[in-house]
Amino acid sequence: MAHFPKPNVGSWTENWPELGTAPVDYTDSIDPEQWKLEQQAIFRKTWLHVGRVERLPKAGSYFTREMPSVGPGTSIIVNKDKEGVVRAFYNLCRHRGNKLVWNDYPGEEVSGSCRQFTCKYHAWRYAQNGDLTFIQQEDEFFDVDKADYPLKPVRCEVWEGFIFVNFDDDAESLEDSMGEFGKGLKGYPFHEMTEVYSYRAKVNSNWKLFIDAFVEFYHAPILHMKQATKEEAEKLAKVGFEALHYDIKDQHSMISSWGGMSPPKDLNMVKPIERILHSGLFGPWDRPDIKGILPDELPPAVNPARQKTWGQDSFEFFPNWTLLLWVPGWYLTYNYWPTGVDSHIFEANLYFVPPKNTRQRLSQELAAVTFKEYALQDANTLEATQTQIGTRAVTDFPLCDQEILLRHLHHTAHKYVDAYKAGEGVPYSHVSKPDDTDQKEDASHQTVTDSTALQIAAV
Repeated sequence: MAHFPKPNVGSWTENWPELGTAPVDYTDSIDPEQWKLEQQAIFRKTWLHVGRVERLPKAGSYFTREMPSVGPGTSIIVNKDKEGVVRAFYNLCRHRGNKLVWNDYPGEEVSGSCRQFTCKYHAWRYAQNGDLTFIQQEDEFFDVDKADYPLKPVRCEVWEGFIFVNFDDDAESLEDSMGEFGKGLKGYPFHEMTEVYSYRAKVNSNWKLFIDAFVEFYHAPILHMKQATKEEAEKLAKVGFEALHYDIKDQHSMISSWGGMSPPKDLNMVKPIERILHSGLFGPWDRPDIKGILPDELPPAVNPARQKTWGQDSFEFFPNWTLLLWVPGWYLTYNYWPTGVDSHIFEANLYFVPPKNTRQRLSQELAAVTFKEYALQDANTLEATQTQIGTRAVTDFPLCDQEILLRHLHHTAHKYVDAYKAGEGVPYSHVSKPDDTDQKEDASHQTVTDSTALQIAAV
């Protein structure tokens, strides 16, 4: 079954009239000046997901992240100090700016464990909390006080085991930024799923175009038809596809979809190797033995429409983090790190409960390699898209009702840029200024009222 009832208002898009129904201008994906504004207005002012706490298993553990989306050459260290606090710092020695943590190649990310960070250039040393602890030939300097030269911190907070950083010291908390979706996802057993498969690719397309590809399934029966058997692919292509549910809350959004192949009702729908290993594009079929993944145990944000045919939820946390929860009990994340107006780095991580036997291990590996093929099909198509919209022969494109989240993404990116240009900070912030309390309270009340009305209309 591929068609599901739409909300009573007649279409999903009607729930958010501010997004309109007119063709969408894609100049924001080809204009170099727009990208420069996005870098300052979005990537330097929002919470950015950089990893899981499992990457920092003990005091002294660390990893580095290259952050070209924030600015050329920007690199950070993320570590756990001896008190168990997860911190982030610019990866930069305070002496003469040498990159502090790297191995053979300065541009490559590294990870490990150490008692302190030592600069390769002049051996200045820093504690796990960032304090400068040692200066080589300190008596050669002029009235230097080590307390004045700690590592420069980057705001770092953790939500449900996911580590985020923010380069804006005045930004709202991560908890507030995650909004209603964040609250509604609390309690999902992310910590149980520690078997990880990771992919990374350089994609020659604008970062928003790849997100566009993952917030609609209108393309799935056509672009990904080879993922199913010939007969099933032909059936899906003829019938088409509609999602179960869409929702938008401030800058974030989500889409629910069916789970018809995990496991399939008819084993002839899938390929022989999938029947043997009980796995495929929709992940392992067999539910792991952990708490928190049965239908009556799921947190409220998951499968919000409470559809019996539910298979997965895809949450788009603005600007560049996708969190997908799959019904059998596994999840994956995407990150899209722009490096220019027409290029970005795509990262994907698949998380499973550690396998207990060979079959479970092979089941997870099949899901991982199948996903890789699936993602490459999108990436290849998007590179072709970028070349054509870059000609500017056509800049406005019509979007259907199932592409509502595409409208929202481009609309939101423009809101951030417009607010930045106007000197207004960031939209959707829950941080109030002292001199406009009354105005903020009224705006907050209006937001709650509108949100409630939209939720009722979507039921």
